[in-house]
Amino acid sequence: MIATFTALLFAHVLADFVLQTKWMVARKREPQIILLHGVIVLLTAQAALGTVAASEVLALAAAHLLIDAIKTYTLPRGLWPFLADQAAHIATLIALALYAPDLWAHGIWANYTWLSSIFALLAGLFVTTRAGGFAIAFLMAPWSSAELPAGLPNGGALIGTLERSLIFLLVMVGQPAGIGFLIAAKSVLRFDTTSQHQSAGEYVIIGTLASFGWALATSYATLTLMRYLPPLGILPVTP
Repeated sequence: MIATFTALLFAHVLADFVLQTKWMVARKREPQIILLHGVIVLLTAQAALGTVAASEVLALAAAHLLIDAIKTYTLPRGLWPFLADQAAHIATLIALALYAPDLWAHGIWANYTWLSSIFALLAGLFVTTRAGGFAIAFLMAPWSSAELPAGLPNGGALIGTLERSLIFLLVMVGQPAGIGFLIAAKSVLRFDTTSQHQSAGEYVIIGTLASFGWALATSYATLTLMRYLPPLGILPVTP
């Protein structure tokens, strides 16, 4: 059941945060675009499971489309709709894994026991970096129009992605103490901006704490999931 869920989770993360482009998100109200996304959900799930499993995976893709349609056509853009949408998707993955726990065992990847751990690791990385970027952007949106010192185009987003990547790496290799040095380094580098501009300082502090919190939560969630999968032999076996 855990291996099936992990494969479905990896497929979901690929479909929602890697293969779904900004162009698709911007035009998702168009029926053909949301249907295209549904096809991607279907294909990534089949590929990750290594089996067609027509009825089960079709039901999953249909549920995904229904959840996305509710969010797209009835809910505003924002952090809580984003989190609710993802929670609903995860619930459908769990439900399918409970209903058909042997989907992974009947797929062509079943003999590659290490592959499910790789899927968990990659899913955790993408959730930490890509999904985290969307979540933090939604959180910070109310203050995005404030008068803040100009920086590089998309510089803040790139910094956030890099810091979350480093936190994920440090947690995965069992060196979370290194995160303290990362916080110290960012504080030093941002000192002039935050000390001279109160709004900028508060903006940076909120964004940094949210980014670090998200990265820590998703990194340790990844380690917890990997405890129940075949060990890779290169990572700690317990969080």
